[in-house]
Amino acid sequence: MTADLQDPIFTDENAAREALEAIRWPHGVVCAQCGAMDKIGSVKGKSHRPGLYYCGDCKGQFTVTVGTVFERSKIPLTKWLLATHLLSASKKGISSHQIHRMLGVTYKSAWFMTHRIREAMRSGALAPMGGGGAPVEVDETYIGTKEGRKKARGGYRHKRPVLALVERGGEVRSFHIENSTVAKVAPIVRDNLTRESVIMTDESNLYTRLGTEFADHQTVQHGIGEYVRGDIHTNTIESVFSIFKRGMNGVYQHCGEHHLHRYLAEFDFRYNSRTKLGFDDAARAAKVLRGAEGKRLTYQQTGRNRVH
Repeated sequence: MTADLQDPIFTDENAAREALEAIRWPHGVVCAQCGAMDKIGSVKGKSHRPGLYYCGDCKGQFTVTVGTVFERSKIPLTKWLLATHLLSASKKGISSHQIHRMLGVTYKSAWFMTHRIREAMRSGALAPMGGGGAPVEVDETYIGTKEGRKKARGGYRHKRPVLALVERGGEVRSFHIENSTVAKVAPIVRDNLTRESVIMTDESNLYTRLGTEFADHQTVQHGIGEYVRGDIHTNTIESVFSIFKRGMNGVYQHCGEHHLHRYLAEFDFRYNSRTKLGFDDAARAAKVLRGAEGKRLTYQQTGRNRVH
């Protein structure tokens, strides 16, 4: 898949379908319903649309979009691929209003498309981070709005806590948590880090006892103005939070708590597919399209707390 916006995959339905088939089925067509490969044939005839296949094992018909977030969508696949490219290539995200204007679809359709694409960006089961004593920075932050702050009359009651872990030179994982307590934070850290990890945190007492479970635990004292002590710091995770907040405040502006995990998946995806790890815009978009398989997101699942 090329990053050139003049590419036919963004204007020609057959080219878009063939591009998605090449990404989803690099070794040949696979039945989207039973997983068979041996008895697959194209359904021919004027009454059948291009890209319709028949499986001799399960006797079913399918296309490349079956079993993906694009299934049963009336929006042209060309627009789906363009929206995927735009969302994966924009460092701070791109709003549904902008997608609506650029693609010529309704705002409601654009909003639903962006949430489906975020679902495709979401990672599945992952191996623990921090192997071989690699340093992993762990920190929490709070996401909220000015309106929420006014309603809550100060404090953090209007904020939504987010916990993130980032391996230096590697990937980040972010989690929307109910509250910032040891009971909520500790299980996530234990589940996502190897015991051989060296964890870096601030002086928060969330990590005091938890840190003894790992190979080493180093802290910086933000309360006294200490941010770096040799290679001990949390600057990497602070940078991740900074990009996320600029995107949420400057691009998306409003986010219902029901959807926060999808935005975290989006920003994690872009960080984990950054240029330093060997990705360009085309590779990022292709990664999203591969991640579209096996995921469905209905309008009812996204219908609450609409965002921009």
